Amino acid sequence: MKVPVRWLKDYVDIDLPPAELARRLTMAGTETSMMSLGQGWQGVVIGEIIAIEPHPDADRLRLVTVDLAAEKQTVVCGAPNLYWGDKIAFAAVGTELIDGHTGEKAVLKKVKIRGVVSCGMVCSEKELGISDSHEGIMVLPPEAPLGASLADFLGDVVLDLEVTPNRPDLLSVTGVAREVAALTGKSAYVSELELDYEGESIEKQISVEIADTDLCPRYCASLIAGIEIGESPELMKQHLASAGMRPINNIVDITNYVMLEYGQPLHGFDYNKIGDKKIIVRRARDGEVMISLDGVERKLSRDMLVIGDSRRAVAIGGVMGAANSEVDEKTTAILLEAASFKPSSIHFTSRKLGLVSEASMRFERAIRAELTLPALKRATQLIIQIAGGKAARGLIDVYPGRREPEPILLRPERVNKVLGVDFSPERIESALVALGFHMKKASSAEGLLVNTPYWRSDISIEEDLIEEVARIIGYDNIPTTILSGMIPPQSGNPAVKLRERVNDILTGFGFQEVITYSLTSREVMAKLSQGLLEPEPLPLANAMTVEQGCLRTSLRGNLLIALESNRRHENGTIMLYELGRIYLTLGSDLPEEPEILCGLLSGSGEDKIWHGRREAIGFFDAKGVVEGLLSRLGLGAEYEEGDDKGLMAGRQATITVGGERIGVVGELHPAVAEAFDITGEVYLFEMEMAALLPHTLGHKTFQPIPRFPAVVRDIALVLDNSISNKQVIDFIKGFSLVQEVALFDVYIGKQLPSGKKSLAYRINFQSSKHTMTDEEVDKVQQKILNKLSGELGVSLRV
Repeated sequence: MKVPVRWLKDYVDIDLPPAELARRLTMAGTETSMMSLGQGWQGVVIGEIIAIEPHPDADRLRLVTVDLAAEKQTVVCGAPNLYWGDKIAFAAVGTELIDGHTGEKAVLKKVKIRGVVSCGMVCSEKELGISDSHEGIMVLPPEAPLGASLADFLGDVVLDLEVTPNRPDLLSVTGVAREVAALTGKSAYVSELELDYEGESIEKQISVEIADTDLCPRYCASLIAGIEIGESPELMKQHLASAGMRPINNIVDITNYVMLEYGQPLHGFDYNKIGDKKIIVRRARDGEVMISLDGVERKLSRDMLVIGDSRRAVAIGGVMGAANSEVDEKTTAILLEAASFKPSSIHFTSRKLGLVSEASMRFERAIRAELTLPALKRATQLIIQIAGGKAARGLIDVYPGRREPEPILLRPERVNKVLGVDFSPERIESALVALGFHMKKASSAEGLLVNTPYWRSDISIEEDLIEEVARIIGYDNIPTTILSGMIPPQSGNPAVKLRERVNDILTGFGFQEVITYSLTSREVMAKLSQGLLEPEPLPLANAMTVEQGCLRTSLRGNLLIALESNRRHENGTIMLYELGRIYLTLGSDLPEEPEILCGLLSGSGEDKIWHGRREAIGFFDAKGVVEGLLSRLGLGAEYEEGDDKGLMAGRQATITVGGERIGVVGELHPAVAEAFDITGEVYLFEMEMAALLPHTLGHKTFQPIPRFPAVVRDIALVLDNSISNKQVIDFIKGFSLVQEVALFDVYIGKQLPSGKKSLAYRINFQSSKHTMTDEEVDKVQQKILNKLSGELGVSLRV
C-alpha cells in the first residue's frame, strides 16, 4: 500500500521525519519503506503559458511561450490541451525525463523542429513519471508559484507499507492515519459525513434484492443524477498517481480515490443501463457469459457471485463490472455501489478468472461490512462536488448479514502476564483508546469490556487486544529481563524423534530420501491399483493444474515417478524412500492424514551393494532392510502372506510387530511398473509411523554380554510344503536355552518325496549360568525334534 505523506497529512498532524515515521510503523508490526516522488525533477520548474502561436510549417504543432519568472522561453509543442494562462511544468535543456514514446529515460536536448528551435519542453505526466498519461500536458493548479521548482511544489514522500493479510484497515489512507495518530500521540481527523439530498426518494427509482445472502451480507447504493463526465481536479489526480493509480475520469477517479481513502471498493453503474431499475445480487448461472469492462468474454459458474438486473449480469461481484453497464462520456446518472462480499468467494472468483485487482485484494482480506456506508457517503459527496448533479433522497442499505458485535473482556492482569510487564490499567486503556476502541468497566469481572471500531476486522479475542497494547506502547519499550525461574525440562516429541531415527538408519543403509508434493493427479493414483481409484482421492476445489488436482492417498505414485526419472540417468542400484503424509477421505469430515514410510529398491545387479555382493536385488533384500530398520529400533517383526493389490501375489508379506500390522513388503506388480514406464523388478516396503511409534516407546532393559560361549548346531528338517518357516522357528524358539535361530537353506527337489521340502536352520544354544556341554545340547535338540515331529510331522533329514 503506497501512502503519500502529503495526502496522509490531511487526516493526521505529522511532525516526524518520514524515516522515523517509517521506523515506527515497522516496529508496530507493518514493515514500511519510503520513496521520494520528484527526485528526478531537477531542472523542472513551474511556468505559465503567456502566448500560443501556430507553427509556420506544421498544422498540428504550435509555438508556446512560457513565463518562468526569471526568463521566458518559446518551445514547440503538439499537445491538444494548451490554453493561455495555464500553469505548467517546464523542463529546461539538460533535464533527464522519461521519453513519452519509448518509456526510457533520456536527456532533453536543444532541437530544431520543422525549422524552429525548441529549447525545452512543456511536460506531460508520463514524461515526469507520475502516470502513463501522454495525451496532453500536465496542468497545475492556479496557485502553483511561478518559477518555483516542481519538486518543491509537488514532490512528496511516499510510504510503502507491506500490509499483512490480517490488517485490511491499513489498505487505506485513513487506516494508516489512525495508526500513525496512535503511534505519535496525535488525533486522526476522519469525520462522519452528512449528505444533502435534493432529488426524489431513491427507493422509488431503484430496488435491490440479495438472493444469496451467504455471499453478500450487505449491499448499499446511492443514486446521483445530472452528472457530467470530465477531468478530475489536479490534487486528486496527484494523490492517485502518487499512490500508484492512473487517473482516468472524474467518476472512476472518485471511486478509486475513496477506495484508497477508506479501504472500501466501490463501483459505478450507468443508471440508465440497468434493466427494470432493479439490482439482484445472485449466484451466476452455470455457463452464463458476460463481457467485462476489459472487453473479454467471461464464462461464469455457479460458485461465482454476480450483480444482475432483471435480465442479465451487470458486474462480477467484488471483481469487475460488465461492459453493458459501463459509465461512459454519455452517462448522466450514476448508481453507486458499496457492498460487502464473502472473502473466500472473491478470492476464488478473481483467481479463477485471472482478475486480481485492488478491489478484490481488499474484499478477500475480509474488510468490515460497516465500511460500506461511510465510503458510500464520501464518494457521493465527491461526485456532487466534482461532477455536479443531485443525489436521490436516502440510501439503499440491504443488510441481511447484520450481527451485533460482542464486546471483548480485557483483564489488565492478563495483559501483564502475557507481556511480562506491569502496565497500569490507565496506560492499557489509553493505548486502546488511541486506536479508536471504546470501552467500559465490566460489571461482573475485573477488567474492561472493549468494543472494536467498525474499521477493524482482525480483533476477536482478548489476545488480539493484548497485541494492540504491545504494538502501540512499543515492543522496544517492553523491558528485557532474564527468566526468573528454571527452564522446564524438554521432554521432546516421540514422533519427531522416531522420524529422525528412521531417516538416519535408512540413510546409513544407502537410501536416498526424496520429498515430493502432497498434490498429485487422479491418473497417477489410478495406476497404483491397476485402473481403480481405491481409495477415492480428495479433489482440490481450485487446482492450479490437472497434474496437481487432488491429494495423494499413497506415497507410491510420486516415488515411482522419481524412480523412473532416475532410471533414465542411472543404470545401477537405486534405493529411494520418502517419509510423508497421505490423505484419506472420511466422508464429509476432514481427511485423515497418517504419516507413512515408503521405500523402493531397484537395480540391475551390475554395481556393488552391501558387502561387495554382486547379484540382482530381490525380495529378501527389501525384507532385510525392514528387519534391519526394526532391529535398530529394538524391535522384531513377524511376516505373513499379504494381499496388497499393488504387489505381486506370493511375493509379498505383511509386517506385524507385537501382534499389530504396521506395513507391507514385496515386489511391485508388473502391471503397476508398466503403467509408470518402469522395466525390471522393483521391491517396495511401506510402514505406518503411527502404528510403529507405540512399540518404540518405553524404557529398554539392559541385557549383559553373555559370559559363557554359545554352542552352534545346524539341522536340516523335512516337512510338508504347507508348513511355514515361521511355524518352525516359533517352535524352536520356545526352548529357553535357544538364543537364536536362522534359516540358511531351502531345498525342494527329486531327492525328497512329493509335497515335501527341506529347511536347514542354524541354532545357537547358550546358558547364562554355565558353559553348556555337548550332552546338554543333544538333550535340548532331541526335545526340539520330538516336539516338531509330534505336532507338525517334521523329521530330521539324513
